[in-house]
Amino acid sequence: MRAEPELSRKTVTGMTKKILVALGGNAILKHTGSGTAAEQFRNIAETSRYIAELVKAGHRIAITHGNGPQVGDILLAYECAKATIPLMPLDVCGAESAGMIGYMLQQSLGNELAGYSAPVVSLITRVCVDRNDPAFRSPSKPIGPFFTPLEALRMREERGWVVADDSGRGYRRLVPSPSPQAILESDAISRLFSQGIIVIACGGGGVPVVRDDSGSFHGVEAVIDKDHTADLFARAIGAEILLILTDVEKVSLDYGQKSQRDIPLMTSDEAIRFRDAGHFAPGSMEPKIDAAISFLRAGGERVIITRPELGFAAIEGKAGTQIVL
Repeated sequence: MRAEPELSRKTVTGMTKKILVALGGNAILKHTGSGTAAEQFRNIAETSRYIAELVKAGHRIAITHGNGPQVGDILLAYECAKATIPLMPLDVCGAESAGMIGYMLQQSLGNELAGYSAPVVSLITRVCVDRNDPAFRSPSKPIGPFFTPLEALRMREERGWVVADDSGRGYRRLVPSPSPQAILESDAISRLFSQGIIVIACGGGGVPVVRDDSGSFHGVEAVIDKDHTADLFARAIGAEILLILTDVEKVSLDYGQKSQRDIPLMTSDEAIRFRDAGHFAPGSMEPKIDAAISFLRAGGERVIITRPELGFAAIEGKAGTQIVL
């Protein structure tokens, strides 16, 4: 592993880049937040200022984002009101959250870029998954509200849900997390991006759909990992850089331990070695590393993982973890 990030002149700015910005949940709702619309708008407005720096520097960007806390609140709201309004399936709830977050980003970033010829649009995006994906046989992604053991038993019996204990905090529903195969709105995204439009798409990994034997698409009760979809999104627009903005400044080995050490620069081969050694937590850093490896091996130039406020400096090679082929 290299001790210092020494990127070649080809990989740092000085020339404009096509960048997919992948926002983690903390860019929208902090862990300690209350989740009000005003609070989320404030967080997104702050993040939008950092993204606007990239646009004003001449970079061409598209945006994707997580939706975990938001879709959880939507599910909880339906659960609380189930005696009054019908429950909605998970794909519909995912689309609701993508619409809400997309609107907030579109509004906030549009305000930051007032006077610049950089229109912003948000798309509800369907992502096709394989209906025979093994994930459908082994639901593993916890979502929604917590239940007592008695409530969990009732959910299993009445709704056929898979419900399990979530780290001792209570029982939660587990749903499949299949691998994304294709972004159905890929052509529309590419056309908009090629015209200089900032596209916000694939929110929460996209709305999961499957194709039936007749060729029609149908939503499914699942969630798609947003980082894996970000890899497909970045490739679809020909992005040179995948910029993953999360809640850590750099990727670390031995995270949370006394021996923790940050990694300023690593190759994809090193990333694989560290991942296989168990340094990256499943469902957290590991999918980001997997997406980075896939993007680079498909021809991407660079992947960066850092905090939102360090995004511009990271593009310049001065912050974050830089991952190269």
